[in-house]
Amino acid sequence: MKVRIIEMPLDYGASRRGADMGPSAIRLAGLREKLNSLGIESDDLYPPIAVPPQEYLDPAREISRDDAKHLGSILDACGTLAGHVESIARSGDFPLVLGGDHSISLGSLAGVSAANADAGKRTGVLWVDAHGDFNTNLTTPTGNIHGMILAASCGYGIPELTGFYRPVRKIDPAYVCYIGVRDLDPKERLLMREAGVRVYTMSDIDRLGISRTTSEIAGFFDDRVDALHVSFDIDAIDPRFAPGVGIEVPGGMTYREVLFLMEEMSMTGLVTSADMVEVNPVHDVRNVTARMAVDLIGRLLGETVY
Repeated sequence: MKVRIIEMPLDYGASRRGADMGPSAIRLAGLREKLNSLGIESDDLYPPIAVPPQEYLDPAREISRDDAKHLGSILDACGTLAGHVESIARSGDFPLVLGGDHSISLGSLAGVSAANADAGKRTGVLWVDAHGDFNTNLTTPTGNIHGMILAASCGYGIPELTGFYRPVRKIDPAYVCYIGVRDLDPKERLLMREAGVRVYTMSDIDRLGISRTTSEIAGFFDDRVDALHVSFDIDAIDPRFAPGVGIEVPGGMTYREVLFLMEEMSMTGLVTSADMVEVNPVHDVRNVTARMAVDLIGRLLGETVY
């Protein structure tokens, strides 16, 4: 397997700045060395996607709305990303996208779904996150697009997002599973129920334990999909362990639990693409969160302790 790394230094989708430095932090934490140690051939293929800092944007030319901030810039950047991801997936290689805030997944999901749909494959999504990211312009309390990405990819929201890249629904909600959820907006929760996504909250993990939870998730995808995209928001981990995140939400998964989760997902043989997002070096301590991200990627790509 060849892993193609794409760096997407975008932080337009969130209120809190700093996630644009996440890809560099992950690279400096030893990502290439980790992949090499596993015998995985890797290359960047593309240079980091050029995203101008927000301070350089011309407000008079920026396409933005109160209920969808920085819409134009996000669509432009994610359009480039979607093309790269689709090309990599079509070649049979593994696209690994380093964010950036979670709005980058608009491009990742569009790219993998296009390649998989043309190959007759059903695409599943494991969304590892404290949040649902299932708001629309009608439910968002902030207008931040990183909180709308999975809803848009499932066909809910404004046409600019739902029709992005290809004018079709990218992901069937019946093939979406969450784990680690513990912070949902009220109307977002209702829309998730209406869409029919599978959700494992932190309360579910407490009741079932991480082993049974991951076993159920693996079974869920095994019965439904041909290819699995794992989108990992580092805030799924409790901030006691991972302080360098976009939005800290107490009560998350432990480092041991997420390592186990990634290892179990690797063993399904279904994972063909992934995102690692929301690493925020501004709030990190000695790059510990970025190092966790590298270890999680390693487990997802087949690393084991013994």
